[in-house]
Amino acid sequence: MSQAAQAITRPPAEVVRETPVSQAPNGICYAVSGEMNLTTVDVERMVSAVPGSIAGALDRKAYYFVPLTVNQGDQTVIADRYDIALSDSAVCHRNLELGGSQCVFISTRLMDDKFSIAFEFYINVGHAFVERAGVSHEFADLVWKQAEAGIRGETSLDAWESRKLSSAPGADAEKHKNEYFAAAFSDAISIYLLSLFLDVDYQDLRERDYPLLAPNALAERLRKITELFPPNPGFEFAVYYRRRG
Repeated sequence: MSQAAQAITRPPAEVVRETPVSQAPNGICYAVSGEMNLTTVDVERMVSAVPGSIAGALDRKAYYFVPLTVNQGDQTVIADRYDIALSDSAVCHRNLELGGSQCVFISTRLMDDKFSIAFEFYINVGHAFVERAGVSHEFADLVWKQAEAGIRGETSLDAWESRKLSSAPGADAEKHKNEYFAAAFSDAISIYLLSLFLDVDYQDLRERDYPLLAPNALAERLRKITELFPPNPGFEFAVYYRRRG
């Protein structure tokens, strides 16, 4: 019985050199390379969902949607299609400095659906934006007010852990408090962007390692995010509540 040939792998620099880059209306640069389970229309709309007020902070970055980004020792290579032999060494994304720009390679075939791929992209965008632009004082005030009120849960493990440490006595409390604000802000941006692109059922965000933030508290955070970063034309944000059956 013949075996399928292993996927072709290439250095990231070669992928960058040979793959045409597109620019979304919001200014974000992106490219698609290899066999994926996303259409180019989906990728274009996913990237275009990022409001211009966030996209403006992502200059000198380009997002490459590829099948697999693989660690091979000290090197990173890009596979042209999914390969089970390479999947164990693949990572969800890798940020690499190439040619004076930061190129972000997102492994689309490690994830099962459009939701997961989009969330991976938006998490990266959220962290990159906060790293460059910092945290909104309005948002930080809201989040701290919720924390002081003992609102249940958080939006990520980083936010959950730093929130606990920020409330503990000690010299590093202020440092952990700022880390908490940064994590909560980037989380809220990521979830907001995901909701612009797809209809999101809040329970799809559940995690095992920490309790999920109370729905009303998340809705309050997301409404603040949409005030700070209004949707682009053709996208809209809304929160809908559904009674349990």
